[in-house]
Amino acid sequence: MRSTILGITLLCAAYGASAQDTMKYVGKTLSNVDYHHGQLKPAVGTHNIQTFRASRAYPERAGGHDFTYNHQPFLAYWNETYYLQFLGNPVGEHIGKGKSVLQTSKDGYNWSDPIELFPPYPVPEGFSKPGRTDKAGKDLYAIMHQRMGFYTAKNGKLLTIGYYGVALDAKDSPNDGYGVGRVVREIKKDGSFGPIYFIRFNSSFDQKLAIYPLYTKSKDKAFVQACKELMEQPLQMQQWVEEADRDDPLIPYNRPLKAFAYYTLDNGDVVGMWKHALTSVSKDKGKSWAYDPLRAPGFVNSNAKIWGQRTSDNRFATVYNPSEFRWPLAVSTSNDGLTYTDLLLINGEITTMRYGGNYKSYGPQYPRGIQEGNGLPPDGNMWVTYSINKEDMWVSKVPVPITAVVEDKVHDDFSKNATEVFNQWNIYSPLWASVKVEDNALMLRDKDKFDYAKAERVIESSEKVKIAFTVTPQQADHGSLQIELVNDLGQAAARIVFDADGQIKNKAGYRLSGLHSYDAGKTYHMELTVDVQTRSYQVKINGTEKGTRLFFQPVSEISRVSFRTGDVRRYPDADTPTDQDFDVEDADEVDREAAYAISLFQAEKLK
Repeated sequence: MRSTILGITLLCAAYGASAQDTMKYVGKTLSNVDYHHGQLKPAVGTHNIQTFRASRAYPERAGGHDFTYNHQPFLAYWNETYYLQFLGNPVGEHIGKGKSVLQTSKDGYNWSDPIELFPPYPVPEGFSKPGRTDKAGKDLYAIMHQRMGFYTAKNGKLLTIGYYGVALDAKDSPNDGYGVGRVVREIKKDGSFGPIYFIRFNSSFDQKLAIYPLYTKSKDKAFVQACKELMEQPLQMQQWVEEADRDDPLIPYNRPLKAFAYYTLDNGDVVGMWKHALTSVSKDKGKSWAYDPLRAPGFVNSNAKIWGQRTSDNRFATVYNPSEFRWPLAVSTSNDGLTYTDLLLINGEITTMRYGGNYKSYGPQYPRGIQEGNGLPPDGNMWVTYSINKEDMWVSKVPVPITAVVEDKVHDDFSKNATEVFNQWNIYSPLWASVKVEDNALMLRDKDKFDYAKAERVIESSEKVKIAFTVTPQQADHGSLQIELVNDLGQAAARIVFDADGQIKNKAGYRLSGLHSYDAGKTYHMELTVDVQTRSYQVKINGTEKGTRLFFQPVSEISRVSFRTGDVRRYPDADTPTDQDFDVEDADEVDREAAYAISLFQAEKLK
């Protein structure tokens, strides 16, 4: 009886909190896990940019970094520069040698090679953990596991932070409070780094065996002050909870919930978020929480990170995987930071996992934006970083205000206003399959055996629409450009292909039907008059009528046009085995490059 009353009490408390001041999702849109894009409408103008592509056999192609497990990135903007920190292991999660690296960019599109921040750290031989009889051998290295990457101090210093945890075997946890300790160093304006120091040891570790000194040994008083200031901030310390001693007095809330993130509301209250979309509210800047974290009503999120922030239009956004899997990556927006009303797509792509490894997961995952106090990019956009497949690093630029709607006709002429036009497109741009403006055109290049370039233009949702575009293929004997007419759910009604045999084709049911031949370097202006009621479209190429073609799939509207240099991907799916323990064939090889220039795009709704 007592347990029943307690359960009812907790339920009522949770309901009361959710009805008042808990982050909640009240929208009707839900993600469909059977599609990598979740059948979500895209946030218009989102640019997905790969910053790092792993390569084991040819590390020179990855800036000298041959690790193929790469994950858990963090982002900051300081000194007119974007900073991206991520950690890595040679093959899989929780299997050393672990290290953390740094990439930088002036514009968010062009990124430096990764530079080592925190190198592999040898665990002292004989190290063990409470309750275990096994001990570290002479070749065991620490695992890097940090939930916080940067801190900008009041005196202007930028600190970068890491944590050396210990996993005695592949299934051991490096964030159980029994690691080595947390390290820190300064990033300087000239691009150099200060020495590495420990800022906090785990009490179970013998500090006499430490390779690096405690931060208090630094002769730089401003650096020491910045470290002390960091440890006086409850919201910063809450991000340390997983790896810290379970009774560490620096941690305000010692329950080791995972991957804490936060943002501040207009009234000064702080919304806290953890994995599984757990949430609570603090009214004293993180010193205490109004109620034990509960699942945010309406939010769907599994064992993956969720990010939230204020956007430059004084609204709020959360970024997360709205499913029990780690796809798609989506954004939800709110006027007040508590009630979220929509769900839009940021990244709905899953490339091939080229390298198997321990605990590697498919999809775009573990998003982090720029934490409060760590800089405001001058463009006013929302920038987030994440990994795909725990292998490659990405950033996304999401324009603010965040919207899924285009309400007028489109006339994109890259020869006249390329930058402005480019910012209206949604792009997916891997390093080896890039989407960029080149020579007054939107250029899609592809030499990636396992990925593709993709550019998508959201248009006014229409039952009847006239679409025109100009494409110049740079070759006619290899490559593929697939152009699709797509509805609100991401379903293609029609597909036109510049195929590898020099023929332009359309998808006609099971087969591809010929439309016109094409030559390398020649420009092709295509006009499509589309009618969803008749499930058909009329085709004109360079002024010549090519007849009427049927949709291969019925849709009720056309709301975007996609240009993609590869086939549709449907793997993995919800039934794919969780763990991939193999590398794919030719994982490190480069394909013969194909390129396509789009110089003009137009779309107008017809009555």
